[in-house]
Amino acid sequence: MLNLPKVSDFMDTVVQTLSPDTQILDAVDFLLAKHVTGAPVVDGDNRVVGILTEKDCLQLLAAGSDADVPKGTVAGFMSTEVQTIPKSMNIYFCAGLFLNTTVRRFPVVDGKTLVGAITRFDILRAIQKELHRKKDSVIPPSA
Repeated sequence: MLNLPKVSDFMDTVVQTLSPDTQILDAVDFLLAKHVTGAPVVDGDNRVVGILTEKDCLQLLAAGSDADVPKGTVAGFMSTEVQTIPKSMNIYFCAGLFLNTTVRRFPVVDGKTLVGAITRFDILRAIQKELHRKKDSVIPPSA
């Protein structure tokens, strides 16, 4: 049986998260300060209940005007349909998932608990490692 690399081998284990109760303008500040384009939204038990992306935040400008600054919490702007993946998923299958979606990251769960996140950039690191491993394992032809 093949021992394929797993998502847990390449995922980020430190994940910037938001609470559904966070004020939306504070969440925008958070995304900008952390230099991330989105963050999982978790409940008190660290279960994923949504995701807030820069695209979700565009609603702030679309809904307001110069005189009317939109208000609300992350819960009112986040996407609640979030595809999570298990940490045990093989990295090749995960790469295929990225080909069929516009999302840049998947929250990684163990059961229902958030344990990490994997991004398209992490997949590039996996590709690099796998290609170097295969290149180094090639036996040169005998002379």
